[in-house]
Amino acid sequence: MDDAKNGLNAVAEAVKQAPGHGLPPVHLWNPTHCGEIDIVIRADGVWTHEGSPIGREALVRLFSTVLRKDPDGYHLVTPVEKMRIRVEDLPFRAVAMTQEGDALTFSTDVGDQVRASAEDPIVVETDAATGEPRPRVHVRRDLWARIARPVFYELVEMAEAKDGRLVVRSGGGTFDLGALS
Repeated sequence: MDDAKNGLNAVAEAVKQAPGHGLPPVHLWNPTHCGEIDIVIRADGVWTHEGSPIGREALVRLFSTVLRKDPDGYHLVTPVEKMRIRVEDLPFRAVAMTQEGDALTFSTDVGDQVRASAEDPIVVETDAATGEPRPRVHVRRDLWARIARPVFYELVEMAEAKDGRLVVRSGGGTFDLGALS
């Protein structure tokens, strides 16, 4: 347990040393892979360490800024370390949405703000097992946020019918929410 706690603290300290303001340039960092750390981002958006929820919201936000998806999975990346973590669904959840003019801006559970556009699209897939919609919005690089059900309902309410489909517009893009039923 002490090794895991030390690993968690080491990642947090390394992140604090990252240069600049805003999001660190994790896409430019290529440290040696240091193994795995027992962090799981559950499907409900809760970040856990060794099975217990990480209760410090600031720590979760900090970790989210150095999260990167590589071909072999999700990692927390610093200039000197790369630790694999597990993500059950998508790493973030879009928990709120605002509309200003033709722009839809989503707020994530870790404090990101993303305006839906061609670069950051809204994508709705259908769960093969349940037939339920599985909406998501692109946040950055290859990281996505699952759109929470209440937020998706807001999207459906503002959608317009086009060629038998429900669509919403944002940032110059048109996004298909699904077939009219």
